[in-house]
Amino acid sequence: MMDRREFLRCSAMGAATVAASRLALGKDGVAAAQAAPGAGITSDVVWNKAPCRFCGTGCHVQVGVRGGRVVAVAGDQSADVNKGLLCVKGYHVGLALYGRDRLTKPLLRRNGKLEPIGWDEAIAIIARRAMQSPAGFALYGSGQWTIPEGYAANKLVKAGLGNNQIDPNARLCMASAVTGFLSTYGVDEPAGCYEDLDRCDVLLMWGNNPAEMHPVLFSRVVDRRSKGEQVLLIDLTTRRTRTSAFCQHTLVFKPNTDLAIANGIAHLLVERGTFDRAFVDRFCNFRKRTEPPTLEGQPMSFEEYKTALAEYTPERVEAISGVAAKDIRMLADLFGRRDLRITSLWCMGMNQHTRGTAINDLVHGVHLLSGHFGKPGDAPTSLTGQPSACGTVREVGTLAHGLPGGLVVTNAEHRKEAEHLWNLPAGRINPKPGYHTVDLWKRFSTPKEQGGDIDTIWVMVTNPGQSLPNTNELFDASRKIPGKFLIVSDVYPTATVRAADLVLPSAMWVEKNGMFGNSERRTQQWFKMVEPPGEARDDAWQIIAVARKLHDMGFAGMKDKDGRFLFDIRKDGKGVPVWDYRHYHDVNVDEQLFEEYREFSRFKHKDLAPYREYVKARGLRWPVVEQPDGSWRETRFRFARFDDPYATKDEIQFYHSVTKDDRALLWFHPYEPPPESPDAEYPFWLCTGRVLEHWHTGSLTMRIPQLQRAMPQSYLEMNREDARRLGVGDGEVVILESRRGALELPVWIEGRGAPPAGTVFVPFFDETVMVNRATLEAYDPLSKQPDYKKCAVKIRRKPQGKRGEAR
Repeated sequence: MMDRREFLRCSAMGAATVAASRLALGKDGVAAAQAAPGAGITSDVVWNKAPCRFCGTGCHVQVGVRGGRVVAVAGDQSADVNKGLLCVKGYHVGLALYGRDRLTKPLLRRNGKLEPIGWDEAIAIIARRAMQSPAGFALYGSGQWTIPEGYAANKLVKAGLGNNQIDPNARLCMASAVTGFLSTYGVDEPAGCYEDLDRCDVLLMWGNNPAEMHPVLFSRVVDRRSKGEQVLLIDLTTRRTRTSAFCQHTLVFKPNTDLAIANGIAHLLVERGTFDRAFVDRFCNFRKRTEPPTLEGQPMSFEEYKTALAEYTPERVEAISGVAAKDIRMLADLFGRRDLRITSLWCMGMNQHTRGTAINDLVHGVHLLSGHFGKPGDAPTSLTGQPSACGTVREVGTLAHGLPGGLVVTNAEHRKEAEHLWNLPAGRINPKPGYHTVDLWKRFSTPKEQGGDIDTIWVMVTNPGQSLPNTNELFDASRKIPGKFLIVSDVYPTATVRAADLVLPSAMWVEKNGMFGNSERRTQQWFKMVEPPGEARDDAWQIIAVARKLHDMGFAGMKDKDGRFLFDIRKDGKGVPVWDYRHYHDVNVDEQLFEEYREFSRFKHKDLAPYREYVKARGLRWPVVEQPDGSWRETRFRFARFDDPYATKDEIQFYHSVTKDDRALLWFHPYEPPPESPDAEYPFWLCTGRVLEHWHTGSLTMRIPQLQRAMPQSYLEMNREDARRLGVGDGEVVILESRRGALELPVWIEGRGAPPAGTVFVPFFDETVMVNRATLEAYDPLSKQPDYKKCAVKIRRKPQGKRGEAR
């Protein structure tokens, strides 16, 4: 049985790399070392800590710098998250800085061509666009913003411009997890932590492939098996993946039917009387959906709940989902046992779903109903795909309706608190939420006279030209409408950059100070280690510089109620003109922004420690509470009295409950069919996702030679019987077409994954094959998160010719 290192080594070898040993890459490369920092590296290398730049796991790395360049990366032995290990992307993260086509100068489109301009002109252009139409000016960011960057962006829009037009690409990946946590517990983010993986007896993965997507976390469970521990792994999935190979049970369900499965488990727990009645009576209230749906729902009794579940018998669930009735009973048997500890994991499979909030609610509900909650190893836990989707998006509140610390613009008391902390005049914060991502881009891609009231979008740290669903309508259309102006801050010429009107070169990762927040509520800090190339500059500086330009142009929103600049950064009691880049590094801007933001964290018991504590630590999980001796204690398990300092009234206390009585909500949601299903004309399900070697749209990883060589292009994963029926062979180029768009790509028959008959899979990292031209923009009514995991397509053979997009 393989241990953690062997699992990660095999994963890396599968990517044609050697992740478990040092890899010398020459004078222009980066050495990747699993050994302790300094092993095999010359003594003039200076090492410092930083969280990895890629996914939301939050692995810590040691970064080696020599001669002003990152020359080595090692797993951080002192980090609790990864204990010195990294995945194949993490071992090569240093190379993400050194692609040959880094952006190094501001560029403005003139006569159809991007031409270099100066920073002063670029900042003035942005300020003028905002000044001319504040209500039509929007920021679109991501969970790749650092915490201080996201805080500055949020403050610029909500305290300054006053329009709330800011949303992140996390709306495309984590929004349903957010609404699921809020509607169940009244506050966002998981109650458990990664230690649950070390303690659970059963690990149930709901539409999740952690062997590829979160391999360092999955290796914790693999390692336990290598030590002889008994851990039951169950893969609930729409296609067999690398994760499936490690599982005792792989239950393949029809797309969109996971709601029926969760209801089937709950039905048997209630019918058999094996649910935890004492836990439910003490800690839960029952809820059902209203029309239109809300996060509060409508009260229902236990008897009404039981009646609603009655139709979800194992046989009925099998008919809906394709999962055998005996397997539904097996799942219910496990949840009905008190001698087991069960952890559920999920990511995009549950969230990118038109019923995403509902399935999140139901999985939380199965844990609450069965009492598998509040003990180490007993937890429903969502994982994130971006390094700070939690810290910057969910905690800082860079969503169209959010304010820092879990506050929202629609709540008058919350607005009042934010105005107090920001020293704003009463009424400055707009109570109307901005547009969510799909709506924002629809309005940008619609002429003004037809309702397209967003005329400028400033994109930072994301690539919507490739990552939005149905890009033909939501992105490409805007480029043909006069008056629509696209600004992009980025590090490489992505699909979005190539379509932009104004491009700003950004510093990335260890070219600046930063803080991230990972999937287990862990806030992590690092310092700048190398200079960015050319004229590339920090995103936080760009935001502050635009704010100051608006201030100097007389825009009233850029002053607080005492007439001071919104971003009043001070050193030794004196103001520092950080908007002038020559003075930006005279003071730690990150520290001052973070300390200001930290005041918001106490409203929802997401308490953060002072900045200096994160400098000393490999991250701290909130709430972090000061102890009598002056030290700061993190919290591993929320809502549980044995570990959470705010759970004081009972063994479990949901102290932000929707119903204000310290109880969680246990929901019933019916199964409903998806908005689009295969038919005679479009007979296949299309699912999109990621692969081990690449991260999101590949703008970073496709510039890392080892990862690009390991997985150089996208593909269409197909069932062998479907391929035989269509008469296509392995590697043959086919045309995939939906009602929205078409593309060409080669077939991989039951390659790394094995989709069932009638289903195909395409990863979205390859910008030469834009699969999101085909995906559906239909979204969940509460989270507003679109469904990338299922739409109807047809596939046909292509006449011999060059691979690429169908025209």
